[in-house]
Amino acid sequence: MPTKIKNKIKSLILVMVMAFVAASVNAQDITGTWNGMLKVQGVNLRLVFHVSKPDSGYTATMQSPDQGTMTIPVTKTTFERSMLAFEIKNLGIHYSGELIGDSIVGVFKQGGMDVPLTLQRKAVAKAELVRPQEPKLPYPYKSEEVVFKNIKVGITLAGTLTLPAKGKNFPVAILITGSGPQNRNEELMGHKPFLVISDYLTRNGIAVLRYDDRGVAQSTGNFSAGTTADFATDVESAITYLKTRAEINKKEIGLIGHSEGGVIAPMVAARNKDVAFIVMLAGTGIRGDKLILLQQELIAKADGEPEKEIQASLKTNAEIFKIILNSKNEASLKTQLTSYLKQVIKADTTNKLPAGTTEEQFIASKVKSLTSPWMEYFLKYDPAQALPKVKCPVLALNGSHDLQVPPNANLPAIRAALKKGGNKNVTIIELPGLNHLFQESKTGSPTEYAEIEQTFSPKALEVMTQWILKVSGSKR
Repeated sequence: MPTKIKNKIKSLILVMVMAFVAASVNAQDITGTWNGMLKVQGVNLRLVFHVSKPDSGYTATMQSPDQGTMTIPVTKTTFERSMLAFEIKNLGIHYSGELIGDSIVGVFKQGGMDVPLTLQRKAVAKAELVRPQEPKLPYPYKSEEVVFKNIKVGITLAGTLTLPAKGKNFPVAILITGSGPQNRNEELMGHKPFLVISDYLTRNGIAVLRYDDRGVAQSTGNFSAGTTADFATDVESAITYLKTRAEINKKEIGLIGHSEGGVIAPMVAARNKDVAFIVMLAGTGIRGDKLILLQQELIAKADGEPEKEIQASLKTNAEIFKIILNSKNEASLKTQLTSYLKQVIKADTTNKLPAGTTEEQFIASKVKSLTSPWMEYFLKYDPAQALPKVKCPVLALNGSHDLQVPPNANLPAIRAALKKGGNKNVTIIELPGLNHLFQESKTGSPTEYAEIEQTFSPKALEVMTQWILKVSGSKR
């Protein structure tokens, strides 16, 4: 799997591999539907690829049925001398494979990972996952498909509003997803945490609005062009929409953000008096660059990587972040990063680049990722900018096994920032044994996420629900 170079310059945040596109051939005809199973970090993801041949060249689209119904266009599709190549630029996905008999045998690449992938005409059966917490129809409450607009950027967001079966004038929580393109259920690693959370809250008298991120599933827009600040405007659009609903108590609209969503919630609450409360689920309290370095170190140690390699990787990434933090303009930033990455590769002559990748291609891919709008913004953003301005009640929950947003570094920072602003209605809780997804875990390593049957700790659900009922009830 990863070489030393990949460890040094590997992707800087945990991102679930979403999909890729490919095709296969029968008598040199690769048009039609092809199926494969991508196996990453203990998760099996079915991939369905549709290839067509217009007047000239090939075109293709991709779907990942286990992660939603979204169809993603392939940026570039080529087929020459039995070799197939696909590229999805906005997701950083590359695939190359060889037609052998009735199959395409190749390698899928994204975020520094090389994963074998074989495609065939025959449909691939979905692996049955045991997820006992997922609710089953019929639900004992109202569930409505809704759409609302973010007028600022001209996009439409699609979601689900769940309402308790009895009563009226309900408190409501807007669910805000973590990093990476997520659907309304925050579906990842075979889990649907937002579906479980919304079900639990609604059964206990709290309405919930959850929606697909911009550019995901049924929502329009371009996710890859957005920053954390941009996603905050989507949340504000959700607040505006809820004010139009007669069932909702306009004075009890709250936010529940997970991971990056826990960064967005305070941003929105700091500038919107209409936010009645926020829940930060593994929300951050330290600047982005510091968080990622800490995250990288803890996960690498949990996964048993040699200490020498860990420290070398941390040193490399720290220097990369320093360059980004001090950058004045995009052109000079890309030049500096390119130069530095060349030095890193040159200094370690024993390393090999990923198969089929030149040094120029490797560096260009890394520079593009590091200078994306989202990455630059996240690295530079300090949650301490917004937290002191939050005046509504705040619940900050974190698991003791969280390696992505470590509680010992983030919870004290959140507490201090809120205290600085004079907010006295603050509850901060570290729940023992829970990981970043709030599952009961052994080590907290992301490699465990898919293996754990539990989607979201019942204890965390209870704590969150009772706190919301308490703070919303105090307003009645």
